[in-house]
Amino acid sequence: MCGIAGIVDPAGVDVQTLRRMTDSLRSRGPDDAGLHVEQGFGLGHRRLSIIDLAAGHQPMSNEDGTVWITYNGELYNYRELRAGLEARHRFATRSDTEVIVHLYEELGPAALQWLRGMFAFAIYDRRQATLLLARDHFGQKPLYYVHDGTRLAFGSEIKALLAFDPALAEMDEEALYEYLTLRIVTPPRSMFRSVRKLPPAHYLIFRDGRVTVEPYWQLRFEPKRRGSLQDHLRELDLQVRESVRHHLVADVEVGAFLSGGLDSSLVLAFMSQLGNAPVKTFTGLVPYDRYSEAPYARMVRARYGARGYEFTITPSLLDTLPEIMWHLDEPSDPLCVCLYYLAQLARREVKVVLGGDGGDELFAGYDRYYGNRYVAYYALLPEVVRRRLIGPMLSRLSDGGWYRSTRHQIRWLHELSFFSGGERYARSLSYFYLSDRFKRELYTPDFRRRVAGFDPEAAIARYFDGAPAREMLDRMLFTDAVTRLPDHPVMVLDRMTMAHGLEARSPFLDHKLAEFCASIPAQFKIRGRRTRYIQLKLAEAYLPSEILHREKQGFSSPFTYLLERELGLLFDVFLSAPKLVADGHLEGSAIRRLLDEHRCRRADHGQRLWLLCAAEVWYRMYIHREGRDAIHHEIERVRGAERALA
Repeated sequence: MCGIAGIVDPAGVDVQTLRRMTDSLRSRGPDDAGLHVEQGFGLGHRRLSIIDLAAGHQPMSNEDGTVWITYNGELYNYRELRAGLEARHRFATRSDTEVIVHLYEELGPAALQWLRGMFAFAIYDRRQATLLLARDHFGQKPLYYVHDGTRLAFGSEIKALLAFDPALAEMDEEALYEYLTLRIVTPPRSMFRSVRKLPPAHYLIFRDGRVTVEPYWQLRFEPKRRGSLQDHLRELDLQVRESVRHHLVADVEVGAFLSGGLDSSLVLAFMSQLGNAPVKTFTGLVPYDRYSEAPYARMVRARYGARGYEFTITPSLLDTLPEIMWHLDEPSDPLCVCLYYLAQLARREVKVVLGGDGGDELFAGYDRYYGNRYVAYYALLPEVVRRRLIGPMLSRLSDGGWYRSTRHQIRWLHELSFFSGGERYARSLSYFYLSDRFKRELYTPDFRRRVAGFDPEAAIARYFDGAPAREMLDRMLFTDAVTRLPDHPVMVLDRMTMAHGLEARSPFLDHKLAEFCASIPAQFKIRGRRTRYIQLKLAEAYLPSEILHREKQGFSSPFTYLLERELGLLFDVFLSAPKLVADGHLEGSAIRRLLDEHRCRRADHGQRLWLLCAAEVWYRMYIHREGRDAIHHEIERVRGAERALA
């Protein structure tokens, strides 16, 4: 895996600026670095060597130097594609990068239709004075750009663009509004006003000062496959096996993240059958018995003779928050801290790991997928009954307790019943964050005027209502695949692993496997309250029964409890006098109310307060330009005061 950067400027490219951009991505590619600059364009590259370790130096060109590429990713079918190109092209390396160059020579942007893998790349075609940027189907590899009318600069991470022009560090207020509502920022928007995010499954053409962005692929849920459950199971087995086989392509050892959950355990099962040596697995243990996944991970390792590496995660956001935020570039989930530590462990042994990301979105693994069906049933009650009878009864219930408690779920169901279609699904995602009901109290009048006309839930509603699907479940799965999936779990996975120069691959994010799963009828994914039904049936042949029948936990579930004291201290540090308040974006009284209710346990605002805290830390680091050291110093100052009082 790698980091890429570049500039296209008719007036010429400053080599030192390009070098600063490329150097900012050092953690993504610690093995090698390269620059190529000509009149009008420059490409930069940081390399993590995975395929063709000796000869894969980038940027790379075709035979006559008219087409240049800087590439981040892995092309899993590059050997098959190369076999079809060798008769017409002279290859100088064994790398997958060179395959893309020659395929582009023959097909132009249509070459994207043949690629199977995860990637973000830039190709500059001197013959046409044209730049092509492209990003993989599910956005596993990031790509950002800025266009000022005549110039275009791009990079794997936003920090490369800030190295290009520090003046780009201006907040996009609509992005803040969307993040606080949904916990994600949907493309092409980023948290920086002028920095755009290339959407997954899209390519960009820059020619004569103009930018054109087009899709090259879309996940479709129609037509549905016919046949029995057993028919679908047989084909699913073949499809998953084929995806894992592709993801094992490497010239270095490939390990696996193993949580003991269904997704990562299935990946290990297929890896073990397809490989020769015992697989190295990496499991994070937690000092919280109720949430320990160690027994399940050990069961799967024992069945397949894998070699396990375990360590107890005693995470500290106080120690790592500035580093994590620097690698993220944008505010996100605090619980990515566990992945940060696990990636650090794995990188000591391997350069590549496979994981189970994407399984929930392929096989319908979240409670909301059946919960929205219950909302539809509840909404059949006359509206007057729900508003005038049931609503007042629910308002008398205490709002305390865990955010996923039964009373919260009942309130969720009730509120959603007054919406329909995409608006209902968007509200189902925003309910536990700072949704529309917090708008008047949380945002200043000036902020509301500045974002007037922008609906932070609009992207979710638009994708749901326009989904290439008929079933409600398929509409939800499609919406998640193009919004939440790439902009939350996939983004966090990329940043936290690349922070340590570790390449993470996800067989369940293979677009060919996703196309097959989208064709499976909805009744084979959800049975009553039982999620991911067909995946569980597949796993019966490969995994211990204890894995199949355990309650879904999620890798980060215990960290809300492990980090409760630290989160409280961080709230004290960053939410007592937020600069987002001082600068006129948010109301301090609303934040204090949330803090008071949370501390008195009248309500669980933990998720909401984290969103605010992460946004504040990001705002100080990037907009006020305080940097990592300043954030560390502020944390240590309050930490020291707390120790003195103890």
